[in-house]
Amino acid sequence: MLKDHKFTERASNSVAAKQAMLERFRSRPSVDDPEVQARRAERAAIAAAREARKAERERLRREDEARREAERIAFEAAEAERKAREESERVERELALEAARKAARDARYAARKAAKRRK
Repeated sequence: MLKDHKFTERASNSVAAKQAMLERFRSRPSVDDPEVQARRAERAAIAAAREARKAERERLRREDEARREAERIAFEAAEAERKAREESERVERELALEAARKAARDARYAARKAAKRRK
């Protein structure tokens, strides 16, 4: 069941609540208080340490990216060199095969000529 509060009771309760809030605000330590300054310095040190860790992570990430890029470039260079070497070997094989075919063709031609001379 609801209590029937009179206006004066409600008003005094309101004033008391406001007074309590004002007391809590006034009892807060000022900016010059050593505890407040110590907490502020501690928070600043934590923030500085956090920033240092963040900068270190970023530096490590950039180094890792640079290392990966260097590895990729080295791999691509090695792959290009391997392909060039394979192409060179293929061309050399084709030239040697062509020279062998020409030598065989020349030998057949010379044999035909020699056979005609013998007759």
